[in-house]
Amino acid sequence: MKAVVWSKNFCPFCDSAKELLTLKGYEIEERIVGAPYTKEDLIAAVPDARTVPQIFLDDQYIGGYDQLKEHFGM
Repeated sequence: MKAVVWSKNFCPFCDSAKELLTLKGYEIEERIVGAPYTKEDLIAAVPDARTVPQIFLDDQYIGGYDQLKEHFGM
């Protein structure tokens, strides 16, 4: 199982999402906006993104941290 997490440094919701995904056994590919990825890269992946994290599980777009918790029934 693989997760792609668009995030920023010092983002508590990003950290919580990555922690939850680790507990659920996902391999995480983190794409940090600012270096090396840009905001434009994020918008290309998720056109309506206004915040981070933005999360994909096995190539399926989930949304942010709240949507991730809902996905796992939390």
